[in-house]
Amino acid sequence: MHASLPLITTFALAFVLALVFGYVAERLKSPPLVGYLFAGIAVGPYTWGPVADLWLASQLSEIGVMLLMFGVGLHFSVRDLLRVKWVAVPGAILQMTIATILGVVFAFYVWNWTVAGALVFGLSLSCASTVVLLKALELRGKLNSLDGQIAVGWLVVEDIATVVILVLLPPLAEILGISGPEPMGAQAILMKIGETLLRVVAFIALMLLVGRKLIPLGLQMVIKTGSRELFTLAVLACAIGVAFVASSIFEVSFALGAFFAGVVMQESKFAKRAAADSLSFQDAFAVLFFVGVGMMLDWHVLVEHPLTVLSVLLIIMVGKSVVAVALVNFLRYPLHSSLTIGASLAQIGEFSYILAAQGISLKMVGSEMMSLIVAASILSIALNPCMFAAVSPFGKFLQRHFLWARKAALRENQLQTQPSDKPEPLGQIVVECNDQTSHRLAVELSRSGFPVVCIATDQSEAEQLRTDRLSAVVGKVTDRLTLSEANVDAAKAVVLSGLHFVDGSDAIGKIRVLNPGVHIIIRAANEVDRKFFAEQTTANLVLMDEQMIAEYMTASVREQCASRIIVAQ
Repeated sequence: MHASLPLITTFALAFVLALVFGYVAERLKSPPLVGYLFAGIAVGPYTWGPVADLWLASQLSEIGVMLLMFGVGLHFSVRDLLRVKWVAVPGAILQMTIATILGVVFAFYVWNWTVAGALVFGLSLSCASTVVLLKALELRGKLNSLDGQIAVGWLVVEDIATVVILVLLPPLAEILGISGPEPMGAQAILMKIGETLLRVVAFIALMLLVGRKLIPLGLQMVIKTGSRELFTLAVLACAIGVAFVASSIFEVSFALGAFFAGVVMQESKFAKRAAADSLSFQDAFAVLFFVGVGMMLDWHVLVEHPLTVLSVLLIIMVGKSVVAVALVNFLRYPLHSSLTIGASLAQIGEFSYILAAQGISLKMVGSEMMSLIVAASILSIALNPCMFAAVSPFGKFLQRHFLWARKAALRENQLQTQPSDKPEPLGQIVVECNDQTSHRLAVELSRSGFPVVCIATDQSEAEQLRTDRLSAVVGKVTDRLTLSEANVDAAKAVVLSGLHFVDGSDAIGKIRVLNPGVHIIIRAANEVDRKFFAEQTTANLVLMDEQMIAEYMTASVREQCASRIIVAQ
């Protein structure tokens, strides 16, 4: 059975051990993804015990990358991408160039590698993992913040650049005389570069001009059937199908194809439902991605070459971060933006493995480099949360000791269209506006004289709220930092609306820690959630009537708050 059902065996081993190690990591106050990496090491071919199918795991990991990139596309519109182009495009290109040079110099002069091997090594260190970044930003509720948009845009540019590099590696091997009967001439090289760029541009143009119309039209036809299952299937078919077409016809990476599928769908009215329906699949296959990374680690490299691994880790976590911080600061963005970008790039992931694998197949570098890259990748991914945790204290340290840091901290974000997005200091109403009901509630409370702050799910929603003269912060009510930014600790009432009981109970627990005596009002999405919130949580009032919810919420808030309030929907 073990041999005849490798797919089921791989799924069973991956999910069960990921659950166990992820739970242990969570209890130790570490991100669950650290546990997923150790689960992969446990079922990998280099450890004792049961072994999962590495080839199948890599295929499943690819699906995880596609779904995650599709998810970020659903939250990152073309307008957002263009909005950060002046920092993401020059920053990403310069950072990749400098990081590659660092890797090349180190490998060539310190380890005496060949020019080709040093170049592949430097390129593998230059690109960070978009998957890891998305998870890190999501855990902190910063995925849709301005800093989060810059970081994601930066890595999207890196992904596009890496696609070009992957296409150019074979002719580069010929130029260096490693493979092929004759070196490639300058004209042929330019033709190859032009052909690659033309394919990428053609795919993007097709998605923006044709896909923007066809995908919403197809979803509209499915919606008319009234079948939830068909809609979920249509969303997954769109994500994976577009990624496959991008790879097969345009020779663009699966990840980039799925990203633009999400970007196109984000422009339609089905974006929020598509995001909700695909979330479970994204989470499940993201686990498989991290398990697959762990399986590639040959742990002997840590014992036999510890200083080598440490040197690579320092290039990734210190060298790349310093370069990124310097570049963003040079472009005159605030200190917190430069430090956030620096923390975001202090890791490597999926494209690094792909670049290393292609370099090995072209005989530009030896196979031992893969274990070195994977070992440094796992360590950098595991330590990346520490980099994010250090952003705030390190920023304060820099401001205490350096004049340039104090000046940078005072800069306004160049992408901030509304300067007045900070909440009132005390007793405001905070509304997470994820639908028209919550938006109307916020407007009604504001017109009634209450100070209102909305927790918006993305930047575009926040800007729309600000046009109605409402203050807004971007994030999730399940994120402690977002709740703190909305001054929940000074609130007199909090209103949560339409949350699943898992997210709802999580939000309630964090709110109670910040403000034990706050009055919490909840609108449940269905009867099951209503009973759970009423019986299993400390909510003060649970409502479910869609038609009367705005009136009930407004009346309850007015009754509880003699002067100032907070609402987090």
